[in-house]
Amino acid sequence: MDKLLNEFTVNRPIAETWQILTDVERIAPCMPGATLEEIEGDVFRGVVKVKLGAISTAFKGQASFVERDDDAHRAVLKGEGRDTTGKGNASALITARLEPVDESSTKCNVETDLHITGKVAQFGRGIMGDVSKKLMTQFANNLNSMLDQPAASDGSVTDGSATDGQASAASVSTDVDSGPDISAEPAAPAASTLSGGATPGVRKIDGPAAAPIELSDVAGSAILKRALPLVGGLVLLWIIARRIRRR
Repeated sequence: MDKLLNEFTVNRPIAETWQILTDVERIAPCMPGATLEEIEGDVFRGVVKVKLGAISTAFKGQASFVERDDDAHRAVLKGEGRDTTGKGNASALITARLEPVDESSTKCNVETDLHITGKVAQFGRGIMGDVSKKLMTQFANNLNSMLDQPAASDGSVTDGSATDGQASAASVSTDVDSGPDISAEPAAPAASTLSGGATPGVRKIDGPAAAPIELSDVAGSAILKRALPLVGGLVLLWIIARRIRRR
């Protein structure tokens, strides 16, 4: 289990920031690597893609609010996902607290209890702190850029079922990036029946799929530090082997 501590600033008053950050559908495109695919009540489902060089994987799962205190501006979310190739899984309990910086900006403190198994974990544990910090920075930058843009109509929500081959939702994945994976307007209530054979109560989110998080980009130096002892050992063995041959 890894405990990660991060913080970022949103250029909005605390009340508005709380409204934005608890609107998962709106902020999903800001989170690097994450794509929101569907919403069922308070459950948000999607996929997060991760890549390190030739190794690529995707975690498909869901997130939901465990606690939400609108007065204290504190929320707890639980997320869990499984590697689509069946080689690992990830789960996280995320606690977010807001505090005002001034009248026009808000700091968000994020504490994450993260558990990862499988292929990603073999190089992920030692660098996860660096990765999460940089991803949070990307998320905050994406979020503030989105908030600074003029409002645009969003026609991405569909009432039919999306096929497996269709590109899924707003990339978060930050977010972030997701999804990755919140509009100021409240989400429409789930319909009891949907056209096109969709599951009742489930809203499909149709949008561009997020690009995978490239770990070498967000934590290149950390990965290099972990690799240096191995590289140094190989060089030493090579030098010893050459000397033996010369004898």
